[in-house]
Amino acid sequence: MMVTSGQVSSVAASASPAGADTPLFGFQPPAGTPYGLEVTTIEDFHAHHDDWPWNPPRPGRATFHYLILVTSGVLHHDVDQVTRTVTPGQWLWVRPGHTQCWHRPGTARGPFILFEQDVLRAETARLLVPVTGHDAPAVLTPHPDDVPWAERTALQLLDEHRALGRRPLDLHHALRRSLLESLLLRLAHRPDTAPPPLTAHGGRRATVHRRFLDALELHFRELHHVDDYARLLGCSVRTLTRAARAADGTGARQVIDERRLLEARRLLGRSGWTAGAVAAHLGFPDAADFGRFFRNRTGLTPAAYAAREGHQ
Repeated sequence: MMVTSGQVSSVAASASPAGADTPLFGFQPPAGTPYGLEVTTIEDFHAHHDDWPWNPPRPGRATFHYLILVTSGVLHHDVDQVTRTVTPGQWLWVRPGHTQCWHRPGTARGPFILFEQDVLRAETARLLVPVTGHDAPAVLTPHPDDVPWAERTALQLLDEHRALGRRPLDLHHALRRSLLESLLLRLAHRPDTAPPPLTAHGGRRATVHRRFLDALELHFRELHHVDDYARLLGCSVRTLTRAARAADGTGARQVIDERRLLEARRLLGRSGWTAGAVAAHLGFPDAADFGRFFRNRTGLTPAAYAAREGHQ
């Protein structure tokens, strides 16, 4: 696919079995855009991408984050096979790896921010764990007191992004990153949501859990057992299990299984992957073993799930 400008002209199809048609979109902003951050608007994005996959709408996945504020109109956007409706004052956040699908351009207007994870400083990324994980909500509704502030900050970020050349490049990027991080931190931590008390013991568990989720995202295709991740993280199975239970209310094995199940749903849902291809991709011994895994957790066979999703 070629586009006239901007994100994402590379649609480097991810390594996948023949017949799979869910492309992987890499971060490729317009020439001259510094670092891993691009800021535009929904309306400009639509205007400059007349061959984007809304002709007809079709699913894809991105290697980067994109964040959209709706200031007027309504945005409909699919994230992991669920259509999300975003209204004025709300934000849509699509994380790397999520299966997403644009609907045809509608009435929505507002700032559109695309960024790679590495653009964030490490200390900021640590504070953003509540909203950067795969299970974080796709639609964010800020606290009412934060709605006007968030919109102003997004518009300031857009203005600074468009002001390339007004200031030295390092200062220009420092301002963009500062505005982005301020915005994300405000979205991640509503003032009416009190964080749980963090004891020394709880802090260690939170660290283990965060490292576990990071490792899981990298290795869920080939590592499927709790002891695999315990060895990788240098902790005991007991420590990892307690950290997962404290954070998620469930065991580490369930977290692993849910991540594999999410990926299976993504690949089966309107993407053309067969049960055998998904089984091989996710490290199951064979299609029958994958079928039992999938049916036990969804009540459907992979074929029935794929047929249902393909007709929605």
